[in-house]
Amino acid sequence: MKKKDVFITETNCITPLGFDVVSNWEALLKGHSGIQLHKKLGMLESFYAAIIETEKLNSAFAEITGEIHFTKLEKMLILALAPMINKHKITSKTAFVFSTTKGNISLLENEKCEIESAHLSALAKKVSTFFGFTTEPIVVSNACVSGILAIAVAKRMIQSSVFDNAFVVAGDAISEFVLSGFNSFQAMSEKPCKPYDAARNGVTLGEATAAVYITSDENEVQKGDIKIIGDGAINDANHISGPSRNGEGLFRSIESAFTTSGIVKEELDYISAHGTATLYNDEMEAIAFNRLGFAAVPVNSLKGYYGHTLGASGLLETVIAIESARKNQLIVSKGFTEIGVTQPIAVISENTEKEINYFLKTASGFGGCNTAVLFEKVN
Repeated sequence: MKKKDVFITETNCITPLGFDVVSNWEALLKGHSGIQLHKKLGMLESFYAAIIETEKLNSAFAEITGEIHFTKLEKMLILALAPMINKHKITSKTAFVFSTTKGNISLLENEKCEIESAHLSALAKKVSTFFGFTTEPIVVSNACVSGILAIAVAKRMIQSSVFDNAFVVAGDAISEFVLSGFNSFQAMSEKPCKPYDAARNGVTLGEATAAVYITSDENEVQKGDIKIIGDGAINDANHISGPSRNGEGLFRSIESAFTTSGIVKEELDYISAHGTATLYNDEMEAIAFNRLGFAAVPVNSLKGYYGHTLGASGLLETVIAIESARKNQLIVSKGFTEIGVTQPIAVISENTEKEINYFLKTASGFGGCNTAVLFEKVN
């Protein structure tokens, strides 16, 4: 029996560049970045990061509710979901899928808070209850592939008829815990990150939330919406923090996505890659893409605009990739000037118009996890 077709029909995001997709897209076209120099947090005297202004966030959140017992991340998640939830009826067959890496980890710094309040399940339940979901939240937390993996999880659950539709939301916020962790790895760049560039030397962190609505009801689908046509997730078990040197996990994840997609590799128009700007990640991706024959396929990383938003990155970058496909517009990979990987890849060096019908989103993370999802634009 043929599997159900599954579509993404609505998207949203909350980032330092704007509180909806339109404002984010306009900022990207102009080359704006949310990355700025910030002063003193924990042991760090100064650091570059993409951080959402608290006053702007609070002002936008006040338009939704007067309740005050929400953390910054909770407000970001609710703001990302609210516009699309208002358009759809939540039923007993509607899934709530939540992606994050650290969630409300900063609550552990507050002695008045119970440890349980920092649990990812508690955060997911609080947000889902706010909107009236009756199904148990599904939490996807698998390092930095979480955001894109959540799409694959929702797709498979809809295809297996566990749910009819799903709201997927992802988010992470900057905290002392996260900053100190990456700093201890000596993985943070002293300047805004430069994915795939010869001068790259580490990540820049960021915070954001993103949300998508996924459905199998073709009556809800319009021209320009996106079909999820293939996915794969392979763990190469190489190292707790270092990626496989030959790109095996990412290579096999992409191969799996194509096997289930029904398209051939020559049809791929664009890759939205992970591109953290660390020496090993970018090199690994270039090797994997070359092994797959993708040396000439346009590729970019959005980390130069948003920083690495951890569990939100895969979903946020999918939202922007969807907009690229809808607009037939490739966005320059900010921070890139000179190729710094040993294998040739077609890093996008200027905004370019291009017909985009099929695109690939990839992500890789700590512990050797890799995920790839293929998408098709509805014409």
